[in-house]
Amino acid sequence: MMATIKIQQVRSKIKCPRDQKLTLEALGLRKMNAVVEHEATPQILGMVAKVNHLVKIIE
Repeated sequence: MMATIKIQQVRSKIKCPRDQKLTLEALGLRKMNAVVEHEATPQILGMVAKVNHLVKIIE
């Protein structure tokens, strides 16, 4: 069983490139301070790494 991580959006996506906006949408983050929970797969971790300046991992 994979470990799960909680991801919170902490910065706005207004002035971000389109691919970063789509990455946030794919993660399920649509509003500021929204929190989603995903399994820590390599795909999810790569998406988090792409937008790491906009999100925070909650322990």
